[in-house]
Amino acid sequence: MELQSSDFLNSTEKNTIHPREMGNYSEGHICQCLNRLATARRNAVVTISGDRQKTGEQFVEEVLCLARGLLELGLRADDIVAISAFNSDLYLEWLLAIAFVGGIAAPLNYRWSVEEARLAMLVVKPIMLVTDESCQRWYSKLQKNGIPSLRWHVSLNFPSDFMKTWNVLTTETLKKYSMRPLPLNYCWAHEGVVIICFTSGTTGRPKGITLSHTALIIQSLAKIAIVGYAENDVYLHTAPLCHIGGLSSAMAMLMVGGSHVIIPKFEPKSALKAVERYRVTSLITVPTIMADIISLIRQKATWKGKESVNKILNGGGGLSIELIKDATLFFPRAKLFSAYGLTEACSSLTFMTLYDPTMEISSQHLQKVANTRYTSVHQSQGVCVGKPAPHVELKICVDGSSHVGRILTRGPHVMLRYWGQIPEKASDSSNESWLDTGDVGSIDEYGNLWLIGRVNGQIKSGGENVYPEEVEAILFQHPGVIGVVIVGIPDARLTEMVIACIQLREHWFKIPKTFILWREPFPVTTTGKVKRDQVRREVMSHLQSLPSSL
Repeated sequence: MELQSSDFLNSTEKNTIHPREMGNYSEGHICQCLNRLATARRNAVVTISGDRQKTGEQFVEEVLCLARGLLELGLRADDIVAISAFNSDLYLEWLLAIAFVGGIAAPLNYRWSVEEARLAMLVVKPIMLVTDESCQRWYSKLQKNGIPSLRWHVSLNFPSDFMKTWNVLTTETLKKYSMRPLPLNYCWAHEGVVIICFTSGTTGRPKGITLSHTALIIQSLAKIAIVGYAENDVYLHTAPLCHIGGLSSAMAMLMVGGSHVIIPKFEPKSALKAVERYRVTSLITVPTIMADIISLIRQKATWKGKESVNKILNGGGGLSIELIKDATLFFPRAKLFSAYGLTEACSSLTFMTLYDPTMEISSQHLQKVANTRYTSVHQSQGVCVGKPAPHVELKICVDGSSHVGRILTRGPHVMLRYWGQIPEKASDSSNESWLDTGDVGSIDEYGNLWLIGRVNGQIKSGGENVYPEEVEAILFQHPGVIGVVIVGIPDARLTEMVIACIQLREHWFKIPKTFILWREPFPVTTTGKVKRDQVRREVMSHLQSLPSSL
């Protein structure tokens, strides 16, 4: 089958993107990106996945073939397709093909246990399950326990011998259905739903977050405007497509027509190899990915990636000052951004530029970052996470005269609802249209959002509210600390005692075997020097009073 760009753009009955045919909602549809790929990027390589490379024209043709195959098989608008697999070009094709026919994709995390996957599918009731070899351990148990809604099981690629025993279809088999001519105009699911992303709530059960075409498109446009994704970008997929961060950035790159370099899952060696081989220009990270990348770069004799990478977007938690410094050292041409958001808001709410090589000398800029991110922590203001994207509206819901409160957001980026649930209305009717992020913070006079912590992570100690993130940010300032988690444990006197679990940089410093919380001023001489002997005597007295088991 040969796809002509003129057919794609002008035909009213064949292979075209057509005005919406269902419902009364926005014209936005994520498959509108196919138009650009089939024309402006027709002969350019847009996906590199293993030994497969596809031009824009080839990629669009594959999406349309799969969409036709799904229609011929019997998939219809509002049908849900669960996908659990490693990242690949085929994964992207499935997401778009499902949306094209008005279906709803429900990406599952391939790292889940079979029970977690089963619970998620029982929530959304998929009619089809698409998997690859990453989920082979699921099959026998799913066959035994069953998902009543499932009609079809499809192998993303070629099935293994084990999978063949379950009589699964394949992507290639479905594409062969498309040999029969069928009218193909994209349409919408009810309410414009396009995807259900899963997150775990306080119960630990997967919750399906219902997102619309409009939410994905507007989030992509924000990333394009702020991060600067462009047609000439070569984007490395470091995040799984089952997570909203990886999904939304992939969508942004599809919209601009950039090139996708896709590795099955993040591994430092394969990621750095891809950066050097394909001259990757942009990628996204979380702190652990950044730390792993930098650790491996330090071991390399030469590092070519510093010449090509010019955009890095970090999410999923703030980078320490040490990681920021290392990132600017090994990616000196990269503009480094940080984003704060959540799945319920279709990824990023706010953005902050941590480093811009075109604006300031590195040392000066890093000092500015350090001051911005950490000095105010001591003022109980939290950690600055930047300004909201143009489409995002934020407000702080406060009690009394405090300027600190729950962070709320509203706009087209907000989820429609949790799948299968009716959202509870806020007690304050003025907040009914706002999404409560579950975070606590404040907004300063310049419009910057300052994040203090999670509402449900708050620790009550000695009558004071302690947010773990506040304490963690302070401890992270020490160059010897590479990881820290603050927790509260029950305490008879304080209600909860704050405990720091700290990971130390190897060989950084020697660690005392015992720590004592000193509540009084240290005894000093008239010149201000600590009376170390007196401190020693009090320590010995204290230790002798402790039970011998300690």
